[in-house]
Amino acid sequence: MSTFMIEPGARLANRYRLEELVSETSGASLWKATDETLARPVGVWTFADGFGRTSEAVRAARAASRVSDARVTQVFDADDSGATPYVVQEWISGTTLSDLLRDGPLEPERAAGLVAEAAEALTTAALAGIHHLCLTPDKLVWSVGGAVKVIGLGLDAALHDVTVHDPQVVDAQGLGRLLYAALTAYWPGPEQTGLRPAPVVSGRPCEPSQITAGIPERLNEIVCRAAFQASGREGPLRTPQEFADALADVPRVVPIPMAETAPPPPPPPAGTSRISGQLDVGAAAPPPPRAPRPSRRRTPPPSGGSLTNRILVGAVALLVFVAVVMGAWMLGTTVGGNGSGTQSAEVPDGNDDVELVPLTPEEATGFDPAPDGDNDEHNDKAHLAIDGDPSSQWNTEGYNNAEFGNYKQGVGLLLDMGAEVELHELDITFGGGTYSVELYVRDEPGSAPGEGDDPVWEGSGVTGEVPIKLDEPATGRYVVVWFVSPLSEDGGKYRGTVNEVELRGIQ
Repeated sequence: MSTFMIEPGARLANRYRLEELVSETSGASLWKATDETLARPVGVWTFADGFGRTSEAVRAARAASRVSDARVTQVFDADDSGATPYVVQEWISGTTLSDLLRDGPLEPERAAGLVAEAAEALTTAALAGIHHLCLTPDKLVWSVGGAVKVIGLGLDAALHDVTVHDPQVVDAQGLGRLLYAALTAYWPGPEQTGLRPAPVVSGRPCEPSQITAGIPERLNEIVCRAAFQASGREGPLRTPQEFADALADVPRVVPIPMAETAPPPPPPPAGTSRISGQLDVGAAAPPPPRAPRPSRRRTPPPSGGSLTNRILVGAVALLVFVAVVMGAWMLGTTVGGNGSGTQSAEVPDGNDDVELVPLTPEEATGFDPAPDGDNDEHNDKAHLAIDGDPSSQWNTEGYNNAEFGNYKQGVGLLLDMGAEVELHELDITFGGGTYSVELYVRDEPGSAPGEGDDPVWEGSGVTGEVPIKLDEPATGRYVVVWFVSPLSEDGGKYRGTVNEVELRGIQ
């Protein structure tokens, strides 16, 4: 057993001075240290006495050192021959993908460019027989130096004893999940990452385009082919090389970090890890500023410039004025003249510029209409579904089986908006369990949905927070969240539960 004291100020190999404990996980500790020989900061892994995977971690680090790609963490030294085994690696200061997503998803081109860099790095590693197997948003870093870094290659899997039958498929899935997260700010995997879990429909996470508007169909398909191994039009993406090839032509537009870095946080308590999966990231920079979206407005011509330019500008303005006058005269002649039939001018569609606002229901009630129902489905609790508190909830009555006791087709929650609204999107947070749900927008509450009454949205196997974007805006005063069988079991009874409904559209 080693008697060497691993604490701040200790020196390893008469060269590496430990300065700050960054994280601890499973008997392995990461330190920020100084290589006194080369006068540079480094990250140093040390291992507790009795940690059963020290040799595997050192071997994995040595293997990772053979990967000749600057986008993976560089390993400088690894030794388990002495009393105090260690691994010395590049010290990385930067911003993780998790940090970049704190304010929402990245723009699609930035997301694709960032993950494409990671895919190329893992492709190089795979050629050397090295795989990651533990990709999460904390493993992808935009460094202060202005480069993409994939951290934990080989070493994370060794530390956590992760082995798989087909490592290339696992890494391709991991890359697909990273792109999913970058496009949506949701995480579609089972790991705890600090991001919200992706909403699930029919037992599978929603596709990115179902969560975030404006995602190109091609990127949506690449995510599904990798993260979910869906066939798509060209088959699943089963290796980092295939994933990189699919994104080969995306522009490498990546986030621009801010110049200053935040001071390092205090070391975590013993036996804990500061951030799950963030094993070798230095002081994180604040999230980089998002690039502004292209403006729809034209930039006015400058007031200065040469005489020639001013003359040209004046001539163009005169031509535009004449064209407008002529157009107005022709339109007036067409609409108000003696021509046969009624003519009308085409008006450009302005829907792209419509700004959606939160829509607040005036009232919420349970919806259990006759003849099967009694018009009271826990009406006294319905307001809890629109009170702004996701910890409170409305639920249906308890039924003896998942088919509403075999005497009704469904029950629901009725939201009275107070006046006609145009509904575009909404977020529904369901309680525990999975449900089959339909959504209706009506002018009157009406009876229970039946034949010919088409829902504006429907989902099977939904659970947790589900963002919904309607294919077409729906207009009406009443919104019905309608549960159909099967319900989920809850304490010996079967119920549907809604914690919160948030609606957006045009008032």
